[in-house]
Amino acid sequence: MKNFKGENTLNKFDLNSQPKINSKMITVNDFNFNNEKALIRVDFNVPLDADFNITDDSRIAATIPTIKKILNDGGACILMSHLGRPKEGPVEKYSLKHIVNRVSELTGAKVNFAADCIGEEATQLAANLPMGEILLLENLRFYKEEEKGDAAFAEKLSKLGTFYVNDAFGTAHRAHASTAIVAEFFGSKKCFGFVMANEIANAQKVLNNPSRPFTAIVGGAKVSDKLLIIENLMNLADNIIIGGGMAYTFAKAMGGNIGNSLCEDDRMPLALELIEKAKAKGIQLLLPEDSVVADKFANDANTAIENNMNITNGYMGLDIGPKATDVFCEVIKNSKSVLWNGPMGVFEMSSFEAGTKAVANAVAAVTSNGGFSLIGGGDSAAAIHKFELADKVSYVSTGGGALLEYFEGKELPGVKAITG
Repeated sequence: MKNFKGENTLNKFDLNSQPKINSKMITVNDFNFNNEKALIRVDFNVPLDADFNITDDSRIAATIPTIKKILNDGGACILMSHLGRPKEGPVEKYSLKHIVNRVSELTGAKVNFAADCIGEEATQLAANLPMGEILLLENLRFYKEEEKGDAAFAEKLSKLGTFYVNDAFGTAHRAHASTAIVAEFFGSKKCFGFVMANEIANAQKVLNNPSRPFTAIVGGAKVSDKLLIIENLMNLADNIIIGGGMAYTFAKAMGGNIGNSLCEDDRMPLALELIEKAKAKGIQLLLPEDSVVADKFANDANTAIENNMNITNGYMGLDIGPKATDVFCEVIKNSKSVLWNGPMGVFEMSSFEAGTKAVANAVAAVTSNGGFSLIGGGDSAAAIHKFELADKVSYVSTGGGALLEYFEGKELPGVKAITG
């Protein structure tokens, strides 16, 4: 994945060019933070290499406008986040101390570090934090109470600040202590940061009256993971493109031989049902005609191009083929709005990246022609970054799971905690 440099990444986030958001979206722009100690839930769940170096700082960079707004008002920032999935208490590789220097470099402010997110040290550091400085708390998930949404834990966190700001869209779909419960202790002194506001505003741009034709590209491994979003998109999209491993469940359901390709046999009736629903609604549901197939799941596998309905036994589809790529890209390029959630194949391997790369370039072409493109986090965001196209699309979401649930029509706990 591309190693982001702050000076480049920050060009994507401009304090003066926030998109319009609905009236319920109360943001840091609506308040003056002079002498306030803002407790900010950020998403600093960034990838680290074996030497604890950050390999992609885009999630940190995304929060800088929010942090700077508060500091420039004459306030102080107390940042809380999770990192990774620690199972039993503190673990060195998941410590947020590894990102202190980068946060300081990007903000230009002094960053203090609390070796715990609650307790006496955190309380004292927060109480003594001068205006204009930042306090970064240790990993919230070192406590099981965080993911359990424990109210007592949330209350301890709340004592550290005078104002609550949620700027962590990546965890907005989780009813955790720091995302949904802590807001209850701040009364009306709570709001969204710019990341949250931008995420929801850009999602609403697609959900509410998108420019047409509107094409949704849905990829990934399993139909079951994307079932609800596909069904919801049938009420919104003109075209729905299906790629990735999930396409083979459709192919087998239609009577195809898919060799060793990924398939959810129990979801085949559902796949046929989705095809019929699309026909009934007049939506163009596009499935790949062909695939790049391989005799093993490896970059050095023997490969061939085969029709999706007749894949050789012992071979598996790992990318969309050239015919599917041409059809998909033609539809994408003729669109005015595009939502992309999920890759077309195993793009992490160079032998199977061509389909995903072609789709990424087609989405970028829509954007350059004045269309709107929303990249739905997760693997799609990773692909856009890998192919160095992040600045060629309209918006890259920082929260894959959260955006997915938002498009499924679910209420996000982290959003409801602010909007009520």
